[in-house]
Amino acid sequence: MIYEASILDNLQQFMMYTGFANATLGHIIMIVIGLIFITLAIKKDWEPMLLIPIGFGIVVGNIPLFNGLCVSVYEEGSVLNILYSGVKQGWYPPLIFLGIGAMTDFSALISNPKLLLIGAAAQFGIFGAYAIALAMGFSPSEAGAIGIIGGADGPTAIFLSGRLAPDLMGAIAVSAYSYMALVPVIQPPIMKLFTTSKERTIKMKPPRAVSQTEKKLFPIIGFLLTAFIVPSGLPLLGMLFFGNLLKESGVTRRLAETARGPLIDVVTILIGLTVGASTQADKFLQWNSIKIFALGALSFVIATTAGVLFVKFFNLFLKEGNKINPLIGNAGVSAVPDAARVSNNVGLEFDKSNFLLMHAMGPNVAGVIGSAVAAGILLAFLA
Repeated sequence: MIYEASILDNLQQFMMYTGFANATLGHIIMIVIGLIFITLAIKKDWEPMLLIPIGFGIVVGNIPLFNGLCVSVYEEGSVLNILYSGVKQGWYPPLIFLGIGAMTDFSALISNPKLLLIGAAAQFGIFGAYAIALAMGFSPSEAGAIGIIGGADGPTAIFLSGRLAPDLMGAIAVSAYSYMALVPVIQPPIMKLFTTSKERTIKMKPPRAVSQTEKKLFPIIGFLLTAFIVPSGLPLLGMLFFGNLLKESGVTRRLAETARGPLIDVVTILIGLTVGASTQADKFLQWNSIKIFALGALSFVIATTAGVLFVKFFNLFLKEGNKINPLIGNAGVSAVPDAARVSNNVGLEFDKSNFLLMHAMGPNVAGVIGSAVAAGILLAFLA
């Protein structure tokens, strides 16, 4: 009898340590959300490189645990906590920007510099959401971190929120990456709403050929200009332009291939998994998270609208034949190249011969620079 009681006590104690005994409704909700992310990535092909790591990370982070196991992302010394330090301390995002720079061709922007203004106009989403967040009761630092979601730039959102609002980083990062994945869903209705059938069929002149010298000089000149204007954006801007210099110099091919291949892939895995794991139910399922997702959606809508309306306004000063198709206004957000693809696909709906992809890449890459500059401005004023 004593032996049987001992076995029962051991089984009871074992059960207390399992996830079944420690599970709450919050854990179940978050696990379901993680599985939805994975399903959308696989079934709909919505940013699978992001949604699968984040979705699985959400599942990992919400396995019910009891304190003392030293496996949670928030427990000092755990493996997940060590990997999460790249998010908390902000050294994952610059590495992502290094890879983005090494894979980005800035020719469309170099050949038509006025497209830079579209990328700048789309940053209104960031500052619009910042003002609304302040009105909703968030502190200036929290509002700045939330506003950056409008840039549709996950690494920048992580970089800025880690410095301005670490407690909100999980919700901000998941929101930013979610809206990046939803670019093909959110933007087309806005683009069609604010353009006429005539504007949608505007055919732009083919971009001029860009010389290798221009391509080599661009990252150096671009870095010096932006870094002197916004020194606080140096980690992101420096790595972005450095990566592009590796690509365009012609003598560092191996370094460029590493930056845009294995390096960015590894960092994407780590950043997605750990950001997902940070969304533990007790920290994520709060009223503030709902407000952050709502503000993120609003900032994204403002950014898209501002880009499209700016092109319409800009066209008032351009001669016939030099006008810009307003459908590329959405590409001012920094979701590269998804936003540019949306511009092209919507354009083809109304004219099967009107290919806008190369034109849209101009404001799209300008948006990458613009969001990093905007982050630097917010960091300088609010940190």
